[in-house]
This record gives sequence, structure tokens and C-alpha cells, in this order.
Amino acid sequence: MYFLETKKVIKQYATGNTALDGVSIQVPKGIIFGLLGPNGAGKTTLIRIINRIMAPDSGEVMFDNRKSLPDDVYRIGYLPEERGLYRKMKAGEQAVYLARLKGLSAGEASKRLHALFQKLDIASWWNKRLEELSKGMQQKVQFITTIAHNPDLLIFDEPFSGFDPLNTELLKNEIRSLKADGKTIIFSTHNMASVEELCDEIALIDHAKVVLSGNIADIRRKYRCNVFTVRTDNESLAVDDSFCEVVSRTKDHNLYCFTVKKTSDTSNSEFITRIAASNEIISFEEKAPSMNEIFINTINTTTYEYPKL
Repeated sequence: MYFLETKKVIKQYATGNTALDGVSIQVPKGIIFGLLGPNGAGKTTLIRIINRIMAPDSGEVMFDNRKSLPDDVYRIGYLPEERGLYRKMKAGEQAVYLARLKGLSAGEASKRLHALFQKLDIASWWNKRLEELSKGMQQKVQFITTIAHNPDLLIFDEPFSGFDPLNTELLKNEIRSLKADGKTIIFSTHNMASVEELCDEIALIDHAKVVLSGNIADIRRKYRCNVFTVRTDNESLAVDDSFCEVVSRTKDHNLYCFTVKKTSDTSNSEFITRIAASNEIISFEEKAPSMNEIFINTINTTTYEYPKL
């Protein structure tokens, strides 16, 4: 059962450009879902369709197990990549105005927003004009306005852009807290380290199509390359070339680090046992491909026939 689903969504612009070509994604309730892809892949168009900012030429958007309805926008919080605050308005005044557009009364909006301003350490900026705030402070205000009406679905497009490490971690913790509260989150970013850290599942869009989707752990296992790091205090590593080969060796203080590639169908347990039989092993670790490596390799390929995991 999915909280949000798009079914074979197609969108073409008047220029003849196909932004989305039969895009289907499935987002389970209560997870952080990474919507990934290079610039121009179609991510923003899909987000706008989910938000009912534009309509698809064909296909469907399902929301909470039924077709999306106009009033569903009140259950969505959207933080766009291009921020849209009114610079001459005061931070608190603007936040209340935007919260009221999402259905809150003035009193309830003010109560919730004062608490959020306090929580994100910008309470003293309530009566400051947006133009007086740093870029990071402005982004905190827009993040707050995105979550103030307590939406069931949150869409964050590059939410950490321009943040220093401390404020990035602050927002990551807020996103984790929202997930813990049962919110469903779509997270769009080019930062693959954040994807690995936060996301449960992803869909990768390229050339208007979904080219890879599934659970992050399953995807990384699928693309594992059978390469391991073996640390020992010996200068050489005795291996049987019938099941593995030593690719490289480096020295880290008093330890030698060997990169070893498995060349047979030997299980990992047997692989470790066979290496340990001839060597004194300090540590042994499989080098799983990063999401950044998977992203680049997938986008660089010329074939887009990847199965959903």
C-alpha cells in the first residue's frame, strides 16, 4: 500500500520537449523517499504535478490510496529549490500569512510558528524583515513555513542548499523527527551522501524516465563489486589467485591495507575463512558502492532497462 503513487505520468511542453515519459513511482507511507536525477531529468516537473501546480498530459497521481483531489494540497508541504519569500515582509508576519494559506487560523498559525521559530533557534528574528536575514536564516523560515500546517506529505527540494554543517545537521534531525512522527517525505537532492544517510527508498529519473528504483540497501547489494579491504600488519598478503586477486596495497601507520577483489562465486564467509587461513587479519570490510558511484554509473549507461528491485 502506497501513500503516494504516480502511474505512467506523461508531460510534454509546447516546445516539443518531453519532461516525463511514463513515469511511475511508489512511495510507501512514513518513509523518506529520494527523488534523484541530473539537471533537466524531469524531477521538478513531477514534483509540480504531485503538488497540482500543473496537470499531466496523461497518467494518474494517487494520494492516500485514491486519485489526487484539489484539497490534497492542504495535506502537502513543499519546499522548492528556488526559495520564494517576500523580502520586505517581516519573518513572522510572512510565516503566519503562508500558514493561513494552508488552512490554519491566525491564532493557531502564530502559536505553532512561535514554537517552531524557538525550536530552530530563530525566535529573535520574528520581527525582522527577510532582507535583514542571512540566506541560511531565510531558508530556516521557509522550512518552518513548509511544515507549520502539519502536512502528511512533505516535499523537500535541495533543503540543505547554502547551510553550514551545524544547520545542515539541525535540519536533518528535524527531517528524521518528522519521519518518526509518521510523515511521508520526498527528498530531492544532488548530494548522494545525504541520500545514503536519510533515504529509505529512491527513484532515479533520467531523460524523462525512471531508470532505477527501490530500497537503498537492496540497490547497493545489487551493484556490489566484490571488492574488499583487508588490513594486516604484514607487508604482503598470501592469497590463492583461483578465488581472488590483490588490486592494491597502501600503508596506514603500522598497518597495510590491501584491496582484494573476489574472482569466484565463493561466499563471503568462505572468502574470509580462506584468506584468514594464510594471513593474520586485523580487519576485513566489503567496499560497497556508494550511491554517488551508482548514480554516475547508471546515468552514464546508454541502456535504461533496469528492473525495479
